[in-house]
Amino acid sequence: MELYQYLLGLKEPWKVGRVALDVGGKRVDLWVEHPEGVRWSCPECTRELGLYDHAEERVWRHLDSCQFRTYVHGRIPRVSCPEHGVLQVRVPWAEPGSRFTVLLERLAIEVLGECGVTGATRILGLSWDEAWHVMERAVARGQMRKGRRGIRWIGVDEKAIAKGHKYLTLVCDLEEGIVEYLGEDRKQESLEAYYRGLSAEQRAGIEAVAMDMWEPYELATRAWVPGAEEKIVWDRFHLMRHMGEAVDTVRKQEQRELSAQGDETLKGSKYLWLYSSENLPEVRREEFAALQRLNLKVGRAWAIKESLRKLWECVSSSSARAFWKRWHFWATHSRLKPIQEVAALIKRRLANLLTYFQHRITNAVSEGLNSKIQTIKNKAFGFRNPDHFKIAIFFHCGGLDLYPC
Repeated sequence: MELYQYLLGLKEPWKVGRVALDVGGKRVDLWVEHPEGVRWSCPECTRELGLYDHAEERVWRHLDSCQFRTYVHGRIPRVSCPEHGVLQVRVPWAEPGSRFTVLLERLAIEVLGECGVTGATRILGLSWDEAWHVMERAVARGQMRKGRRGIRWIGVDEKAIAKGHKYLTLVCDLEEGIVEYLGEDRKQESLEAYYRGLSAEQRAGIEAVAMDMWEPYELATRAWVPGAEEKIVWDRFHLMRHMGEAVDTVRKQEQRELSAQGDETLKGSKYLWLYSSENLPEVRREEFAALQRLNLKVGRAWAIKESLRKLWECVSSSSARAFWKRWHFWATHSRLKPIQEVAALIKRRLANLLTYFQHRITNAVSEGLNSKIQTIKNKAFGFRNPDHFKIAIFFHCGGLDLYPC
């Protein structure tokens, strides 16, 4: 009994009164109790009060003892507070409403963080519902402690959660590298719900917002963030994705033209043109250099794309604007329609492309978190319930204090 008294961390007035060992069932049961005449603190106001009565006996799962499942039994005292009514007192071995001791819950959170719900069930001997309940409680606990806070640099992105164009809106803290908020869908109100939850001072404290060129997100930010016209930064990776798609469109068009003439020069080269110059696989560099010497349309498109990447290497907004003018002239005179269309898009959105040189942020952190979220989704073989998906995201990517006290 003294051993379990120590393992549970029990102090006066609590003690282990009885221990029962079931060898055949590989189970240990222990009962905690207290002496009569103890005064208890109200869990709301800490006022000391006499015992009112006891709740019915409850059972908590504890850490295994030598591979024997261990359960703690006890009847929680209740007090009658003049201000708060009849309430159960807090017990030192478990949090209110939990069916697990603090020590088991902490271990479960560690295991869930490493291998997910299915793996945790096998390691800990819990049911899927029990393991999920631990995760759900941990997220609720962490969010309550964290509250809604102001962030300097925000990244806004979207995440597909199921077929049929079902999305979540992700708001990320770019400094901390964590998911701050998840909203249903990717509409204007999806992001506005986040901004509404901030105080006027917190909204004013937002220094920059990195996002894709998605109009609903832009409208929400302009409506709720003071000075948004100088704070929105179009994400460079999203813009370069447009350029990559334009290069691929040029390749497809040219490949069809060449194939009609019996020329298979571009066959199997799709991914070569999507690489940036430094990321080309070493084994295919010679092949790519040979293609570039052929004066292909896709070769010109690729060169224009690679040149645009140097825009973000400029030291100031003015030098970037001068660079863009030269690049824009080249792109619009390339006689490559997909490239010209991207050049026109950049021209329309140039102001919030150049704000990068004021804030120097990108959505790379959000993209990284999006990739991590996809891994979580794949490990779980998808989520039928969007709320479960949100809980899993906050558990793994929310930067929350998940552990019970």
